[in-house]
Amino acid sequence: MSQLSDVYRSRIHSLMSVCPLIPVITVEHPDQAYPLCKALVAGGIRVLEITLRTEYGLPAIAQLRAALPEAWIGAGTVTDIHQYRAVERAGAQFVVTPGVTSAILEHGLTSDVPLVPGIATASELMLGYAMGYRDFKFFPAEVAGGIPALKALGGPFPEVQFCPTGGIRRETARDYLALANVMAVGGTWLAPSDAVREGDWQRISRIARDSLAELAS
Repeated sequence: MSQLSDVYRSRIHSLMSVCPLIPVITVEHPDQAYPLCKALVAGGIRVLEITLRTEYGLPAIAQLRAALPEAWIGAGTVTDIHQYRAVERAGAQFVVTPGVTSAILEHGLTSDVPLVPGIATASELMLGYAMGYRDFKFFPAEVAGGIPALKALGGPFPEVQFCPTGGIRRETARDYLALANVMAVGGTWLAPSDAVREGDWQRISRIARDSLAELAS
């Protein structure tokens, strides 16, 4: 079986170390992507996960790569090889999946775009672990056991690091990040839907800035 190289593993680990908060962004209108992400970057966010949950996700990745060179722009909700290849072409700098398949894990071994595979169980983790992956998305975090589950996984897999996503709120992010095996958390609270609809970009910058400040205090 092929295995992830140490250099590749280091790239993924470095990515997850850039910023403790990673907004999970679903683009509902093509005109929203740039001002929304610009507001998040202005608030101190440096890693942006653009999901493929709408038809606007893929073109938004290409647009943001050109417009926001200071940020890491990645693709989320990638569920098959076709989508993985499409986001590679769009210029994504990392790929996040909600779950794992052998095909996606194998493709990640040879892709120039680092993969953060999503897992919810020890068995799924072991599938990726056997190929050399050591950094995972834990999803859906709250439904899959939250902080107690991550503590439990830390026993048999002490060198594995996680980015939990799914149900995490501003009020609970700090508790997740206090765990030794959590490097970053993903969430939607950084870009509330009403603020996006209203184009209240200042509010979004303020939420990002205040959320980061709370973690540093």
